[in-house]
Amino acid sequence: MAPPKFMGLSGRPLSMMVSAVATTGFLLFGYDQGVMSGIITAPAFNKMFPETKDNSTMQGFVTAIYEIGCLAGAMFMLWAGDLLGRRRGIITGASIMLIGVIIQVATVKDKNPLAQLIVGRVVMGVGNGMNTSTIPTYQAECSKTSNRGLLICIEGGVIAFGTLIAYWLDYGASYGPDDLVWRFPIAFQVIFAVLIIFPMMFLPESPRWLLSHQREAEADRVIAAIRGYEEGSPEAVLERNLIVDSLRASGGYGQKSTPVKALFTHGKTQHFRRMLLGSSAQFFQQVGGCNAVIYYFPILFEESIGTDHNMSLLLGGVNMIVYSIFATTSWFIVERVGRRKMFLIGSLGQSLSMVITFACLIDGKEMTARGAAVGLFTYIAFFGATWLPLPWLYPAEVNPIKTRAKANAVSTCVNWLFNFVIVMVTPIMISNIGWGTYLFFAATNACFIPVIYFFYPETAKRSLEEIDIIFAKGHAEKMSYVRAAKELPHLQPEEIEGYARKYGLVGHGESDSSTEVGTIGDERRDVEKNFSGQSGNMTNSSDEGLPGRGPGPSVVDEGGVESGFGDGVNASRKADN
Repeated sequence: MAPPKFMGLSGRPLSMMVSAVATTGFLLFGYDQGVMSGIITAPAFNKMFPETKDNSTMQGFVTAIYEIGCLAGAMFMLWAGDLLGRRRGIITGASIMLIGVIIQVATVKDKNPLAQLIVGRVVMGVGNGMNTSTIPTYQAECSKTSNRGLLICIEGGVIAFGTLIAYWLDYGASYGPDDLVWRFPIAFQVIFAVLIIFPMMFLPESPRWLLSHQREAEADRVIAAIRGYEEGSPEAVLERNLIVDSLRASGGYGQKSTPVKALFTHGKTQHFRRMLLGSSAQFFQQVGGCNAVIYYFPILFEESIGTDHNMSLLLGGVNMIVYSIFATTSWFIVERVGRRKMFLIGSLGQSLSMVITFACLIDGKEMTARGAAVGLFTYIAFFGATWLPLPWLYPAEVNPIKTRAKANAVSTCVNWLFNFVIVMVTPIMISNIGWGTYLFFAATNACFIPVIYFFYPETAKRSLEEIDIIFAKGHAEKMSYVRAAKELPHLQPEEIEGYARKYGLVGHGESDSSTEVGTIGDERRDVEKNFSGQSGNMTNSSDEGLPGRGPGPSVVDEGGVESGFGDGVNASRKADN
């Protein structure tokens, strides 16, 4: 009996299709970030929208209002994401973006075109905010634990490629007639939206979301299709039960939406601290000045360095090539170097790059000012390799399963809120304080270093249940969570239960959950007993020498939930180590 199919695909080809659609969503995200940079000061655009000509405040407003729409979309998913579902959320978001594009390109001169453009950008932003809140979760829940970090880093990396496409499309369109100069780059986004909407109509829903709504028959079919199993096979049933166990242990089984108050709990799970860690990463990304460079690179060159519009566009395109090249490096170093070191290296590199930039602009001489270009190029290289993907990866890892969806939505809201602030104020800062703008960003990046060093625990090569133990260890032993991460050895599957019991994560439910963990453990052991021949031994209750070792409920393998379906504890652990 063949596995069930979606779009005529199953197994690895289906997983690759899911990844391709998810990546397209972030490609569109990157394109949106870069498209206005090349047209906001174009003569043809200023002729159509005269309010933007030589008006830094209006240029900032027209560009940044998009972020307000993105914030609204992310806030909507914070409230309705668990109810709407991953698949319908992505389709709805992309459809709203399509409507926003049509509104923008349909503007007519002498018919209040600026107001229509602003409305279109807000509408499009709402759709993008929905997608950036949903796509990483959907991708993670349909992926194996072994490639979770890589896939989310790839999503972050393709933001750079989307921006690259936007910059060079802007440059090519600048040689065309007036309408082509700005209408075509905006209209081009339709292609990305269509490539998201139509495949998503035929792709499966997240199996974790289906099981959280107790739609087990549909979830069984999705698990079998994505993993390439026969429907109803022992492997598919086992993986389905791993998800159910995890959902029950977190209080999420049959609970259609996690209450917001769960984000503010402390204790051994440290929900609030972990939400702050993920959100602060998004905050630091924005106030570090990334979008000041990405959105306004041509303007920075025109205003600060004195190049003409054509040369500014050309240099902007070259800068985006550098950006894209370095964005791919994170794919190969994120597990080897680790999150903390990448954060620290990126912060230091970005700060020094901004020092180079403002130092070359102080005396106001044209030849010296050209040296500022070096600073902007090195800044975008450091950013692409480190701070571009990490703030999307870190919240997904550091937050526990119970609050992961809502905590990720909060971090996305923080991203868009401060994205708006920076994009709004950058042209005003350039006009009023000149090189002081770059001094400001140099100082803010330097301030990140002590915060990261003292408060960000390392999550590389850790399964999600190990990260839970890190925070429980820090709370129980009254030590910093960075130290707890360093002291906790990398655990084998049979060791995790002992450590989890030692720090109070197994044996009793959390204060806000009525879950009977013992019952779950019994249920899971029954499954393991029935299918041990096919799946291998998954627990070992006879180990000695581990803290708290003995018979009892098994710790929930969150790695299985993050992948959307259980990979099997042993398989997950081998992949993570």
